Amino acid sequence: MKKELLNRIEESLDKIRPFLRKDGGDVAVIKVTELMELQLEFQGNCSTCDMSNMTFKNGIEENIKRDVPEIKKVTAINLAEKSGY
Repeated sequence: MKKELLNRIEESLDKIRPFLRKDGGDVAVIKVTELMELQLEFQGNCSTCDMSNMTFKNGIEENIKRDVPEIKKVTAINLAEKSGY
């Protein structure tokens, strides 16, 4: 179950990764908690980009919630200091 869930998460993230990688960034899955919270980390240029908040809300979070409805919450752990997510 967990492997299948992680595969679906990765497939969903792969839809936005080309845009992130084009700008020298990426996103990595840190973990899925027991409460079905997906924790992600922006990497490379995405970790310091001012547009990361918009990318997170309008790209990543939207895709995950549509593609993997079991996930109840999506957080980017390295956006917390900048945006309150």
